[in-house]
Amino acid sequence: MENFVLSCCSTADLSLEHFQNRNIHYICFHYELNGTVYPDDLGQSMPFDVFYEAMTKGAETKTFQVNVAEFEAYFETFLQEGKDILHLCLSSGITGVLNSANIARDILLEKYPERKIYIVDSLAASSGYGLLMDRLADLRDAGMGLADLYHWAEENKRKVQHWFFSTDLTFYIKGGRVTKTAGFVGTMLSICPLLHVDCEGKLIPMQKVRTKKKVIDAIEKKMEELAENGLAYDGKCYISHSACQADAEAVASLVESRFPNLNGRVLINSIGTTIGSHTGPGTVALFFWGEERKS
Repeated sequence: MENFVLSCCSTADLSLEHFQNRNIHYICFHYELNGTVYPDDLGQSMPFDVFYEAMTKGAETKTFQVNVAEFEAYFETFLQEGKDILHLCLSSGITGVLNSANIARDILLEKYPERKIYIVDSLAASSGYGLLMDRLADLRDAGMGLADLYHWAEENKRKVQHWFFSTDLTFYIKGGRVTKTAGFVGTMLSICPLLHVDCEGKLIPMQKVRTKKKVIDAIEKKMEELAENGLAYDGKCYISHSACQADAEAVASLVESRFPNLNGRVLINSIGTTIGSHTGPGTVALFFWGEERKS
């Protein structure tokens, strides 16, 4: 049995218990809330409801990716134990963290030439990133070795479908994804934008859907259109949300009613503080295995 660790960033937005149960290691991003810096540690240092309530009340947020020194220290704990590493980074279409991980790898391989460190750009985010990590844990547990896992991840990472909608445009306007004029009109008309992560790992607006009910229907229709085997899809399905549990449950209920062969119930997680700093409250994201993202 090969001695290696499967690793990612905390921005895979799974729960602490999920990471522990699947033996997936993670390193934390950081965020700033009203001038104080916290680790993005899966809601341990600050519960998600407290974080999103602060944003709703006007708190200023800022995010920080993992730097080279942090990666060095994190990776070296495993190398000192004689373990190799497969680490998947948050999408390069969202952050530059991949560069930091690659630099740290190169530095450490000079010190530990007998070890292997594979770095993968996941081209994924939030619990879509988590869905990819969960599949890799399945393959590892079934006996797949380190090199084969690395190649599988590179070949299949674009098959994770990511679809998002938001019922609150405030932070999309603040972050520049939606203009102030479009945001004002959208809010007046109850428009909920439907977005996806493209083949380059970037979050791209796709449709303007009027009313929450219609956007919930629209996001489920995307799963019907793009999931492996359509309505016969038998893989896992994850949802993440930012302080809108009822909306996430509405999507989960619709998916479960339309896809009778799902592998278990739809798993609902919270969007973590790094990604949530940019979406704000009111975002729901749906993730499943499907057609390879070509655009």
